[in-house]
Amino acid sequence: MARVLPRSLIILVLLVFSIVSAFSQEETPPANPFTLGLGLGIGVQSFNEEGGQVTYQSLSLAPDFSIGPFGIGLALTLNYRFDDESQFVIRQADWVPTDFASFLSLYLAKIAYIRWGVKGDPLFIKAGSFTDATLGNGFIMSNYDNTLFLPETRIFGLGVDIDGALFGFPFVGIETLIGNLAVLDVIGGRLYVRPLAATGLPILENLEIGGTLAVDTKPYLYSDTTDTAEPILVFGGDIRQPILTGPVFSLAAFADVASIRAESIGGAVGFGGRIIGIFTYGAQIRMLGPDFIPNYFNATYDLFRADQYNAVVLGGGTETIFGWFASLGTSLLDDKIIFNVGLDGPFSAPYPGAVPGDSEYVLNYPHLRGVFTIAEGIVPGISVDFSYDKKGIATWEDLVNPTNAAIQAQINYRTGPAVLSFIYMIRYAPGQTPDWITTSGLQTSIQLF
Repeated sequence: MARVLPRSLIILVLLVFSIVSAFSQEETPPANPFTLGLGLGIGVQSFNEEGGQVTYQSLSLAPDFSIGPFGIGLALTLNYRFDDESQFVIRQADWVPTDFASFLSLYLAKIAYIRWGVKGDPLFIKAGSFTDATLGNGFIMSNYDNTLFLPETRIFGLGVDIDGALFGFPFVGIETLIGNLAVLDVIGGRLYVRPLAATGLPILENLEIGGTLAVDTKPYLYSDTTDTAEPILVFGGDIRQPILTGPVFSLAAFADVASIRAESIGGAVGFGGRIIGIFTYGAQIRMLGPDFIPNYFNATYDLFRADQYNAVVLGGGTETIFGWFASLGTSLLDDKIIFNVGLDGPFSAPYPGAVPGDSEYVLNYPHLRGVFTIAEGIVPGISVDFSYDKKGIATWEDLVNPTNAAIQAQINYRTGPAVLSFIYMIRYAPGQTPDWITTSGLQTSIQLF
């Protein structure tokens, strides 16, 4: 239930935090592997609730610590407002569960992350938020993102990668992902082998062969529909062969084949790599059977999962098509500046009956995803994260039409221990009410120590 407190008490609490923050100093990075931090955030957030958008003040604490490759951080946010009677009201949806599943969803999400190592290490564990979860070459799961409903909903997932090289046995490894531990909806895993790892043969010793299986147990989880849906299963095999691995030019060739529900089938062959260490590139040729969706679990999957499910199970997706994918980007200064654009679509025009703008037909038109990142330190005090994901591009005008799009932007400005952040998100969410979800906010955080 919402609690009612005197306005003066809240002002006093904020004043104490402000005084503490004023005397905090910017910390010199410690020489030892142990770090401890505590961030304070004060801002404004708008939430989509019954009756429309409601604006809350927000007060957040973000303690975190790390030692060597291990780190853990919490995300504790109090959203509050003063009602028409000047009474202090806490947003109930952040703290009051309705059942055990919602209890897990609410309180697991108070953990921002738990991690061990980084992606690509022999042992990598991450629990919390994901924005780019990929299995293998990404033909089944590519850049899966469980943060699309922030700030209303934070989702707590889990990913674990183990390479046999960790135990001196480089012939086998595994990648796994659970998108939401509270409801166990999106679950995926990939087992791979390197059969020639011990031969010492140039190039061939790096040959990797894998098999991936991923399932969504709740395809209508974020839809308004009351219909029930059977779990949808996607599985397939892949092969990857690094050809050149030098710092000037790298190149890897790969091939994938996959099936959705053991009915629709698709495949792809392609290549990708880097040029002089700063330019990234990739290209694929795809053959997709009726109602097959490549990269089924993609960056905007949680927004379109009901439509994708209907397209595959009920039909109305695609006919057999030959398609393509191309990506080009830059990665500068040890990945501190990243710009990448990927575009995919069919070679031929969509089949008769496909109507531009209709969500059930978005798979028949090109799809674009662009990402731009500037890490802190390149521009003094400034860091930027921006992504634009657009489905159903039938005309040039569609490139800037936000229908069937997800736009996310965050601009941070740091001065001493304080960080000022502007956050903006607009998401087209078919199957929900309303189907346009816009979130914006201005947040201030202060690193106390």
